[in-house]
Amino acid sequence: MCARVAHFDLRDQSGAPLNLVPLSIGFGLVTASVLALASLGLTLQFGVTNYVNFAYGAFLTLGAYLVWQISSGWGVNFIVAVVIAALCMGVFAVVAERVVMRPFTRRGSALFFLLIVTFGLSLVLDNLIQAIWGPEYQTFSLPSPGPLHLGPFLLTSYQLIVIGVAVVVMVAVHLLLTRTTVGKAMRAMSDDSVLASVSGIDIERITMLTWFLSGFLAAIAGIALAVTTVSFVPAFGDGFLFIIFAAVILGGIGQPYGAMLGALVIGVATEVSAVVIPAQYKGVVAFAILVIVLLLRPQGLIATRGKA
Repeated sequence: MCARVAHFDLRDQSGAPLNLVPLSIGFGLVTASVLALASLGLTLQFGVTNYVNFAYGAFLTLGAYLVWQISSGWGVNFIVAVVIAALCMGVFAVVAERVVMRPFTRRGSALFFLLIVTFGLSLVLDNLIQAIWGPEYQTFSLPSPGPLHLGPFLLTSYQLIVIGVAVVVMVAVHLLLTRTTVGKAMRAMSDDSVLASVSGIDIERITMLTWFLSGFLAAIAGIALAVTTVSFVPAFGDGFLFIIFAAVILGGIGQPYGAMLGALVIGVATEVSAVVIPAQYKGVVAFAILVIVLLLRPQGLIATRGKA
């Protein structure tokens, strides 16, 4: 998953072992933050456009590699590189929708065919990334952070930044959806795109903005994932895609606030579970939670009235 603890000295100043449960909760908040960033973009995309995008994991990967190229390869300041890469991924998502998806939606292709198209796009992007940057592990050229003791938690400055960015993004998305004309149009289109169009909402413009926002958030999530996992390889975002879908489905498909809640539950649960089971099986916990939710509450934690 996200948080790494192997490089930490899990003892207090007196040399006694630290309590692993609160430590795991702290790491769970980091994982939940990355999940929230990724889940927001995916659930907004589905809620407004009704696309299930299996290439979303590749979007995360491409965003991380763009930052690596811009910052490490071209010597640009890391923060500036993040902004440039996120904007580029937003534009890339719009182009992908126009060039790859739009021909199929215009012909009224079934949702199943759109799923296959996005899966094919994922394969193309994964192989393109490997062809350009190679299969080797990459890391960002950032100073090595030391652990910070914050009460019972043990986190690095980078992990705290990831949590802070996630909080800022969630507040920004909330304000976008509730306080802006564009956000209200997105919610209207989510409820009924035909009625929204008849009401004078520019469906094309809202679709474009939604894909841009989805690509932008995918890049931020991919960068955060790469920072918290220390190193990354081509297709590393695909390995995280199942966890993203678990958070989205748990919260309620197409529900931004549900995605936030689902990310929190999945992130904390998977990291805390590592206290009692081997860490490599944390993904199984996410799968178990997903199965239980589908059996007991298939609509998710937040019931879907519209979708956004």
